[in-house]
Amino acid sequence: MTQQDRGIVGRAVGGMIRRSVRRSFRHVRWRPPLRAPQPPCVFYANHHGWFDGYLMYCAVTRLGVPCLDWIQEYETFPLFGHVGGLPFPKDKPEVRAGTIRKTIRAMREGTSLILFAEGTLHYPPEVLPFGRAFDLVARSVPRASLIPVAIRYEHALHERPEAYLAFGEPLGSDRTRTRAREVLADLLDDLACDIRRGAPFETLCPGTPSINERWSWKRP
Repeated sequence: MTQQDRGIVGRAVGGMIRRSVRRSFRHVRWRPPLRAPQPPCVFYANHHGWFDGYLMYCAVTRLGVPCLDWIQEYETFPLFGHVGGLPFPKDKPEVRAGTIRKTIRAMREGTSLILFAEGTLHYPPEVLPFGRAFDLVARSVPRASLIPVAIRYEHALHERPEAYLAFGEPLGSDRTRTRAREVLADLLDDLACDIRRGAPFETLCPGTPSINERWSWKRP
């Protein structure tokens, strides 16, 4: 059980997330922050894949930084509330406003936030313009570190896809959503280049090897 998992239900939901990641990927590699993040933080990431929230959960639990996470389809599985999820429905502005207020209060007390600032799941490679909520949180919690996280999926050489995460440096004095988007787009480009050239990554989550790897009769 981690600080992210709240109670017995949180532990069960966290276990479900980890099992799903392990079954679905060959591996999850990452490049963690160079320095330990000092809460409160906003870990803002691109939203190119269904598993983005699961992967960010795995990353922040490894970092030991408890986070909130705005979930558009929260009502379909409210048990995510036991691992930091908060409702952020597209068609209920009053609920979104309440979630933003709750988040800002919690961040002023030291809690961090996972934020998919584009506001919608979409196909890569573009990074869509960020919503106004990014600027609102940045202004309301000026001591928060705004840390970009690039997420990329590769599916070609193995039975299951491979996932990669790269944490960038916190934003400097220009903390606007425009600058944040530019930094994230550059980080995604750098991540793609590093994957292609075979740069080293650490393992965030073990996955499931391809069938030829599992059943191979070859011995090392």
